[in-house]
Amino acid sequence: MFVDSVKFTVTSGKGGQGCSSFRREKFVIKGGPDGGDGGKGGDVVFLVDSNTDTLSWYKGRKILKAENGKQGEGGRRTGKSAQPMVLVVPPGTQVIDNETDEVLLDLLEEGQREVFLEGGKGGLGNTHFKNSRNQRPTYSQPGLPGESKEIRLELKLIADVGLVGYPNVGKSTLISTTSNAAPEIANYEFTTLTPKLGVVEVGEYNSFVMADIPGIIDGASDGRGLGLEFLRHIERTKTLLFTIDIANYRTAIEQYEVLKEEVKKFSEELSGRNFAIALTKTDAYYGEDLEADIKDFIEEIGLEVSKENSYGFDKSLPYYVQDLTYSKFDENKPFFVLPISSVTHLNTESIRFALYELLGQNK
Repeated sequence: MFVDSVKFTVTSGKGGQGCSSFRREKFVIKGGPDGGDGGKGGDVVFLVDSNTDTLSWYKGRKILKAENGKQGEGGRRTGKSAQPMVLVVPPGTQVIDNETDEVLLDLLEEGQREVFLEGGKGGLGNTHFKNSRNQRPTYSQPGLPGESKEIRLELKLIADVGLVGYPNVGKSTLISTTSNAAPEIANYEFTTLTPKLGVVEVGEYNSFVMADIPGIIDGASDGRGLGLEFLRHIERTKTLLFTIDIANYRTAIEQYEVLKEEVKKFSEELSGRNFAIALTKTDAYYGEDLEADIKDFIEEIGLEVSKENSYGFDKSLPYYVQDLTYSKFDENKPFFVLPISSVTHLNTESIRFALYELLGQNK
């Protein structure tokens, strides 16, 4: 089960009680105090593990508490300190204060280990309180209480390229064709109910991670459909690939403008990421002139059809790509506008190299 948001209370362990005791040895008349200190309470620790990709273990749990430290013993023996409670989370997890919405921890790197709440310190035994005026102290300290906090864990998947598009525009088919992901594919909307990640191989030695999220519809940033719930999963993506269904009853320019607007409403920062456009389902086109429709879309967004490229784009249909040979990358324009078909594999191989080149333009 994919779970990307959970809420619960965490509490570190209480320190152990200090011991109040006295030496009792043969031939030692005045042994004196020898109570040991209490052990330290268990810390609450977060550990990032890339072998997990969901927060499902935390679902239904209301309180997670570390163990308390053990009480001190006679003979100046310190009580055993409690083991830390290690909470394993996938990369991309944020720990948020549920009361103030403050981000307390941002856990990104594999193996990252963060002490979130310190366990309570153990109390001192009575041996610490002896002096010339009080040679027989009977007092020992109680252990300090642990800390407690109500938190929310939110998972934001980490990917290089995030697919953004309406439902049923071919995002799942594209990621299944270009990567090792195996999402559910069907000819109806909202087939994708949870985000999917896939590793896209580029040649023998290079690769990048692509993320597919449920389709975005008009008003997604206001809570309509499934898009808003999962839009946070592309917040960490370095680049965006807008997938426009050229065979859809909505015009390509209409789809593009709505998607851009919804992403901008959700996050100004996200809308400023480098991006490219894929015109999908060219094999299912049922209009009068596919070539003319593609050319019109490129011109409607203020661009001109390109004639050459170094990525092996199929020249049977119009396309646009920024020429970086004599000019710098323009982050205000899409890196490319490319017609593709995951069914006939039109441009599905060359789009990998173009996306990898786009990733190299990130500052």
